Amino acid sequence: MTTPSEPVRPATVTYGSYLRLDDLLSCQAPATDKHDELLFVIIHQVYELWFKQILHEAALLQVRLEEGSSAGALATARRIAKILKTIVGQLDVLETMTPKQFTSFRPELGSASGFQSDQFRVLEAVLGRRDFGDAEHDPQLAAAVRRRAVFDSLLRYLHKTGYEVPAEFLDRDPSEPWHADETIQALLVDVYRDDTAAPAEVCEALVDIDEGIQEWRYRHVKMVERIIGAKIGTGGSAGAEYLRSTLFRPAFPDLWEIRSRV
Repeated sequence: MTTPSEPVRPATVTYGSYLRLDDLLSCQAPATDKHDELLFVIIHQVYELWFKQILHEAALLQVRLEEGSSAGALATARRIAKILKTIVGQLDVLETMTPKQFTSFRPELGSASGFQSDQFRVLEAVLGRRDFGDAEHDPQLAAAVRRRAVFDSLLRYLHKTGYEVPAEFLDRDPSEPWHADETIQALLVDVYRDDTAAPAEVCEALVDIDEGIQEWRYRHVKMVERIIGAKIGTGGSAGAEYLRSTLFRPAFPDLWEIRSRV
């Protein structure tokens, strides 16, 4: 006899039952009968699934960094970078939708907007963003803001692998925003002196993640411009204008700053 806390499993596990396909495939509920709305819904649901996986991987990445596991951190960072390439590629599918096709169902979106993606905001916090004015209203985001970001974990990794990271950086308040720092940049230049060693490879893997996020932002901007032009975005957002303002904001500024010094 099962207790209420135990899941009830079918006697035979099938492809459909393991993946809970009945539940999954019932989650698409377009508000209109317009052909292209289903694509819009599915693409954005898939984004959210990938964001969930990236957050799952990022948590492991930070554990592996703080344990000093070079091989583990590399494998996980490279997986995250591959996922980011995949979600950028999905924009190619969304861009097959014309402005007229989007307009046919856009009014039914109401106040819904991609800017409301809680998971992406949490991902931004995990990567170091701290300027959320309303973080206290989202427990998951508030918790992410209070935890160490990925770059903080990188500094602990470098400390574990023999580099002298000053204690003030290891023990800093993680809820405070990170500002590019000359001391850390000098340390990173030292790391890159042997660019075939594991620490330099780990740093480069984080650059791949940072570049992947920036690439996604850029492609997102162009997709929005292509489909709605200069119109106000859904939910009253500034649309492409706002998205352009988010471009070229690296998550790990120090890793970019040292490019000309190594």
